[in-house]
Amino acid sequence: MAIFLTGATGYIGSYLVAGLLEEYGESLNVLVRAADTREAERRLWQALQLHFDFPTFRGHLGTHIRIFRGDLTEPQFGLDAAEYEDLAASTDSVLHCAASLNRKSEKSCLNVNLRGTLEVVQLARRAHNARGLRRFSQVSTVAVAGHRSNEVVSEDRAIDWDRSDYDPYARTKKFCEHMVRELLPDVSRTVFRPSIVLGDSRRPETTQFDMVRAFVFLAGLPLLPLRADDRIDIVPADYVASAVMHLHQKTDPEHEIYHLSSGTGSETFRQLTEALARARGKVPPLFWPGLAGPFGSMVGRLARRRDGVGHAASLLKVFLPYLMWNTVFDNTRVVAELGRAPAAFSSYCFPLLRFARENRFRYPYRDWPAPQDDASAHAAPETAAHPASSQHIAAGESVR
Repeated sequence: MAIFLTGATGYIGSYLVAGLLEEYGESLNVLVRAADTREAERRLWQALQLHFDFPTFRGHLGTHIRIFRGDLTEPQFGLDAAEYEDLAASTDSVLHCAASLNRKSEKSCLNVNLRGTLEVVQLARRAHNARGLRRFSQVSTVAVAGHRSNEVVSEDRAIDWDRSDYDPYARTKKFCEHMVRELLPDVSRTVFRPSIVLGDSRRPETTQFDMVRAFVFLAGLPLLPLRADDRIDIVPADYVASAVMHLHQKTDPEHEIYHLSSGTGSETFRQLTEALARARGKVPPLFWPGLAGPFGSMVGRLARRRDGVGHAASLLKVFLPYLMWNTVFDNTRVVAELGRAPAAFSSYCFPLLRFARENRFRYPYRDWPAPQDDASAHAAPETAAHPASSQHIAAGESVR
């Protein structure tokens, strides 16, 4: 029996794969969109090399990972009847992490988030009817709270159907939560709502650069159109993954919904910019909130450029509303369950931004080894893991 994990090739999904294998020794059924097995394995290797070296990856692939080549948005994931039945029969619990984060495309969000979640729910229903499903966990977002201003939002007061949403991503994720609750009323459910997930508190490396690029853009400005004492709720990926795994594996979590966030411990823009300025040996920027309107117009114009500045501006344009709302999300539930709060962004932001700049906002991916190297690597899965993988294990053991 295995955990059916969607989104394994995504950023947070890769953390969950690594942690569930290394810290919990779980077996995983993962859905990967690919033309053939070779492509599927290479896509998974690219996602997981942030956490594993190749021999460790091949060792897990041969023992604890089973790949189902399919598409989240296709009926029964596009699997043939025998494969689909095999997936349902071998699934002990579901951890649904896959999503489209394309906040500019309603089509993408509708197809992946809504249609995809419906397919996952139908798989869960079949497994539950056959033998009982241990748990259905879904990774949602604090953005389901919609338009907010100067608030601390608790889990049970986040969704207000009369409140407007910021974008199609937030809107569809809100409906996904509702869909799961309505269609799986008899299944043990857990909903995880991360805030802004940015970097890893233990190491500078990342494979997710969209929000990092937007922050680098802001960090280079001498004048910011923000209120200095507004807070921004940022949480590191390692904390998010640790919480999801711990609570998904727990026999009886205290609650159904958890904000994976920094909550009232969220730092202000002043704290973040001063920390960055000290690390860089530069003068902190000035704050002028009255420039918010002209700044938004300027970002819109820059976003039309077809160069690096234009790309950074287009990302900032998407995230700008989330920077302006001065809203944080109560995290007392997850802190009580884990016994620790997330690391402050100021404690690791400079190495993260430096890594991003030095690597031109690209992770230095390694190729699949040549056939002879692949054979020797596959014969020795006990080879020591990549240092990042060892850190990942150490960071999780203290709370388990």
